[in-house]
Amino acid sequence: MFHHVKDLQFNARVSRPDPAFANLLLEQFGGENGELAAAMQYFTQAFGAKMPHPEKYDMLMDIATEEFSHLEIVGATIQMLLKGVNGELKDAADQSEIMQVMNGKAAKENIIHDALASNPHFVTLSAGGPRLSNSQGIPWCASYIHSNGDLTVDLRSNLASESRAKIVYEHLMKFTDDPYVKESLSFLMTREVAHYKMFEAALDSIQPNFPPAVLQADPRFTQQYFNMSNGENIRGPWNEGEMPGMGKNWEYISDPVAHVQETEGLTVRDNDMERKLEETEELNGKMSVLKSEEVKNSEPEGIAQWSKYQSKVL
Repeated sequence: MFHHVKDLQFNARVSRPDPAFANLLLEQFGGENGELAAAMQYFTQAFGAKMPHPEKYDMLMDIATEEFSHLEIVGATIQMLLKGVNGELKDAADQSEIMQVMNGKAAKENIIHDALASNPHFVTLSAGGPRLSNSQGIPWCASYIHSNGDLTVDLRSNLASESRAKIVYEHLMKFTDDPYVKESLSFLMTREVAHYKMFEAALDSIQPNFPPAVLQADPRFTQQYFNMSNGENIRGPWNEGEMPGMGKNWEYISDPVAHVQETEGLTVRDNDMERKLEETEELNGKMSVLKSEEVKNSEPEGIAQWSKYQSKVL
């Protein structure tokens, strides 16, 4: 059950109209890395988490709901940035506060042109209000949503989503000198950082969480780093020393062609590898039972009921 509180989570303010920046800000309203995409991603992920991880369901729903409130902040800011541009665009501009940022007819024509040039649908189809599209007029699309049904995979997707949203806000702040708008963007950017840490903590609380899902990595192909380019051989913690958290070392393949030929397409293996494969298969079986029991044990017997209603004590 959603209950809308008409006051914004953060009091968005705008000092003067700026149609061009309003168009840019559409990226965070209906763009790939925007607030609607985040809200719908976490909202859909929550359903699969409800039974096996009820506490993660609560977290995902809370953050999804906050993202909807951020969408409202972005939409309100866009609307305020378009003050005086609604309706009959040029006529309204003559009689509104938009004249504060213009100097004469030529400047008025230029600022209107700037707002229309990159995304003419913005003010012609919506009469100057926010639309579910990005700054180029491309409509919002459900393919922006990453919800894979495995919570550890979904949480890793969320870390990436928050990272992308954070940097978009950071870039947007470069294109406005309105201190009030910058303050709103800073708030929204910082909440992306906060959500990142929430998702990171939630992922850490699920053990084991690597590799994602059930099946373990094939030990024959886990450790190799293939040097697939000519020139200087660059070494670093991604191809030498111990693999992070794996208890084994990287195997640097300096000549992949020769290695593939010598191993007959990576099919030749020694006795020690046979033992490791058997151990992996055994672990696959254990993880399969563990994951299956996790879901089965969380499903209620008899009639399924999503909510437990509790009356308030008066």
